[in-house]
This record gives sequence, structure tokens and C-alpha cells, in this order.
Amino acid sequence: MSSLLGSRFPFFASPGTRSSVVIRRLQQTFAAVNSSNENTQIGSDVVPVFKHASRFADKTALRDAHGDYTYRGLYLSSRQFANQITQAVSASRQERVAFLMPNDANYVITQWACWMSGQIAVPLSSAHPASILEYYITDSDAKVLVTTPQFLPLVEPIAKSSNRQLIVLDDTLRMLALKFDGKKANNRGHFEYEIGDLPEAGMDGDFYNNSNALFVYTSGTTGKPKGVVLSHKNIQSQVSSLVDAWKWTEKDIILHTLPLYHIHGIVNVLLCPLHVGARCVMLPKFDASSVWTQLLAVNVQNTERVNVFMAVPTIYAKLIQEYEQRFNKNDKMKEYIHTVCSTKIRLMVSGSAPLPRPIFERWEEITGHRLLERYGMSEIGMALSNPVDGPRIPGTVGTPLPGIEVRITKSDAAGPETEVLLQGSSKGLDKINSLHKKIDGHLEVRGSGIFRQYWKKPEATKEAFTSDGWFKTGDIAQYENGVYKILGRSSVDIIKTGGYKVSALNVETEILSHPDIQDCAVIGLPDDTWGQKVAAIIVLHPGKELILSELREFTKKLLPEYAVPTVLKVVDAIPKNAMGKVNKVDLLKTVFPGNKI
Repeated sequence: MSSLLGSRFPFFASPGTRSSVVIRRLQQTFAAVNSSNENTQIGSDVVPVFKHASRFADKTALRDAHGDYTYRGLYLSSRQFANQITQAVSASRQERVAFLMPNDANYVITQWACWMSGQIAVPLSSAHPASILEYYITDSDAKVLVTTPQFLPLVEPIAKSSNRQLIVLDDTLRMLALKFDGKKANNRGHFEYEIGDLPEAGMDGDFYNNSNALFVYTSGTTGKPKGVVLSHKNIQSQVSSLVDAWKWTEKDIILHTLPLYHIHGIVNVLLCPLHVGARCVMLPKFDASSVWTQLLAVNVQNTERVNVFMAVPTIYAKLIQEYEQRFNKNDKMKEYIHTVCSTKIRLMVSGSAPLPRPIFERWEEITGHRLLERYGMSEIGMALSNPVDGPRIPGTVGTPLPGIEVRITKSDAAGPETEVLLQGSSKGLDKINSLHKKIDGHLEVRGSGIFRQYWKKPEATKEAFTSDGWFKTGDIAQYENGVYKILGRSSVDIIKTGGYKVSALNVETEILSHPDIQDCAVIGLPDDTWGQKVAAIIVLHPGKELILSELREFTKKLLPEYAVPTVLKVVDAIPKNAMGKVNKVDLLKTVFPGNKI
């Protein structure tokens, strides 16, 4: 068995109390890897992502800032690390392994190693302060923490204070997975296996059919983050649905510039390509100039071009800003960008937050792409999507994805019985109990991709589901002309004013069409007379000014009178999380102290 060389450093959790924190540094070893799971069967119903690697072997799976990695290389390095994780947890299974990794091959190696060893992956983000990281680690009851030297100063004190085992993963396994001659991975030569003939890894029997795979914490925009428990079956269902709907093939090359602790970055942009043998080009972090370089394939061969891109609205807004500054005055460059993007890139997707119409329209002018908007959540993966082939209506999220059922229930229904207004799937509507052209109500979802539970929160889990098993998304949706539209969170995005219900997202969309406004958030401000007043918090473009009467005059042409803002607050910036979401509860407290939603 490969050896794990390193030093053990004693720490103290508190004065006079010895801590069991252990830092292990993987040093380079070329010993063959032997596993106790040599007889793993791949015939199970659920096939985790790493078990697909043998089909693609020496094909490039990933490119990061350091180089290219084959499926073989990632698999073998993950398998070696899985043995060390197994030792760290004393050969138990379904332990939580929390890890903080850069956006590079080390992330994939750690994720696969967690699953090969039968553990549950709990990805963390360096964007979070130490207090939030400690909350995730302690709430998930992680048995082991894994990080790299880059993040050791952030993670080590948490491991020490919480008395948890810490593994520091150096670059050895990542470097072993690298291609060294453009064709083979470095560790290819140190393992005597032919192409396609990889040693077995993973758990035996039907383990993956019945076990958990991943904790993803909710964004916390409406309360304290909850640990969403996703099983291997959940993940496979989510991936299969997207592979089908978005027509993934092994010829695809996707550009990854998203955080790797949310469903968007983990499932949509990383696991989907790796399930089908496609390639993921991973940037260390979002940088507008680097993204444009990748999209335009400057000095890149046609076979190496990115042809799929997925991002959040904030990223598209920043890419547009970069375009305006660098390219907008160069007609030849503008034509080149439009030609390359419209002919070489097959799919561009926006999600995780509402996409303002001005961004949709400007992006289409620049690239020729009508962004594909979709709807999903940590608890359910993706549920609704505009079509790859077919009309995409701005502000809508299309129809149910394969394997997903949705229904809209009456938003003000009283009593224990749920009044279903509409129910449908990817095959069409199953029932409709309304004569209205537009059907509004609570959106509920059902399918095999829906999460199992909130970790150690049985009451919250029970509250999240109806008595007949539908997950209550907490969003208000509208169905019209065959497609769905998200009107917002029922708690913060539906403003009740003077007997009317106003979608804050609709108001935001119209406000953002004002040429002087850069960003905005609309909230309901408590009012004794109206119930709530429509309040607009805006960020202006540099050098611009705007007063309430001017905003009202502008929006009266676009909105019904009751939806026109009666309160205006101009701020320098609107705080958002990494996925571009606004915590409106916190925003209200900050901008309008003393009020609450």
C-alpha cells in the first residue's frame, strides 16, 4: 500500500487539553496502489462519476491553470487519496469530509476520493469568513478536513479549535495526474494498466444506490444556511436530466468560472461534462478578461475551443462592462466577437439569480446568443429550463426538465388540503384547474433528484414537503402560454400593497431598463396604511443622478400604478453572495434600520 509520509503536529484545543488534529502532507510516491475494494461491481443502478473514467481513460478531462489532466490521471490520483481518507476515518463510511480547495484538479481529486472511500463530500469556499466555515464544519460534524497549503492559514485554526483531523494535500497527486507529453498522464507510466483497464475503486455492491454523496449549504438569503443532503441517486438523476435536455456529448468543452460549493458549479458545470467524457476548462476564479480570451479562443486550435458557457447574471453584466471598455469602439473586433460566439459556441446558460432583460438583450447583440435561463435550487438541482432548440423568452424559465414534475398550488389556500391549479412534466400538462390565462401560485416540485433531508433538521425537512411528497420551493411561479416564470420568493419577493400582490423581480426588471441605473433591489417596506410600500434600492452609473419623482415617472410607463416604487434609496453597492443573490432581509435591516420583512 502506498505510504503516507509526513509529520504529526500536536495542537491544543484548550489550555491543558491535547488535540487530535493531525496534519498529513502527501509526498510523492510511485508505489502501486492497492485497494481493499478490488471487487467493486459497476453494475449498480447508480454509477458515480469516477466510474465513468475507464471509458475515456487518456482523453483530457480537465484543464486548469497548471495544465491538462486525463480521466486516467484523475482517477488514479483520486484512488490513491481515497486510501488515505479511508485510513483517516478508520475505514468507516458515510463520514463527512469537509474540504477547501482551489478551483483546480485538486478539487476533483478530493471530491472523487471522498466518493471512492464511501464518504460524504462537504465543499467549502475561501470566500467565506472563518466563522461561516466553522459553522459548516461543525454543523456537518465533519470527521476530517482537507485543504492545500494555500488555505492552511484559514483552515488550521478551525481544525485546532474544533479538534478535527486535518489533511494537507500538496501538489503531488495533482502533478501525477498531469499530461506530461500532451498524450499521457504522468502517473500513466507508473501503473502497468492498458488504456481502458483501470484498477477497481469504490464501494462494493449497491452502496451507491443507498448512500449520501454531498452536503450543499443553502445560500442563507432567507435564513441561516441549512445543510442539504444529496444522495448519489439524487446527483445521478440531476446529471442525467441535464445531459438529456442540454444535449451534452463528449465533444463539448465547457468553461468553468463559478464557485465550487453550489449546485450550479458542482453539478451543472463540473459533473455533467465529466459524466459524458467532455472537457472542463477551469479558471482559478472569475476574471472578465480571461473569460473573453477563452470564449474568443485567441491562439487556440478549433478542436480546443470552448463551446459551452454557464454563468450567473452578475458575471454576464461584468463581461458586458469589459466588452464596452475594450471592444465597443473597434468595429472589426465587434464583428469578430459576434461571429465567433454565434458560430463556435453552441450553448450559453444563465442561472442562480434572475436575469435582467437589459443584460439578456445586450448579450444577444454582442454574441448572437439568447441566453438559456433555467430554474433550480440546492434542494432540487435544476427543475425548469428553456429549450436548447426552440424559442427562449426573456424572464421565463421554460418547462420542466426530464424526470421532473412541477405543480402550482393556490397561494392563499386555507386548511390542510392543497388546491392544485396546474400540474405538469416535460411531457406537458397533466392537469389544469384554472380558467385564467395566467396561473400564479406556489411552485412545488417532485422527482428522483430532490434532496433527502436537511442535515439534523427534521422539523425543517418535514415543513419543506407536503403531505403527499412534493417539495415546497418557497417561490411563486406563473404559468402562461406554455412556459413558467418565477415571480420571486413568497417571503421576500412578493410585496403585498393595498390589496395587490407585486412581484419584486418584475419591478426590478423594469427599473433596470433605465439607462442611468446599474443595479437595483426592490423590497417591501412595512407600512401601516398600505401593508407594504414598494421600495427601490438602486446603484447609479458613475456621474448620474436620479430622484424619486423621475423614477416614478419612468416606471409608470412600464408598471401598473400600484407597483410603482414610492420609496427610493440610492446606495454605492448592493451586497450579493458569490452566486449573485441578494439577502433582502439583511438589506432591509442595513438600508432601513428598524424595519423587517
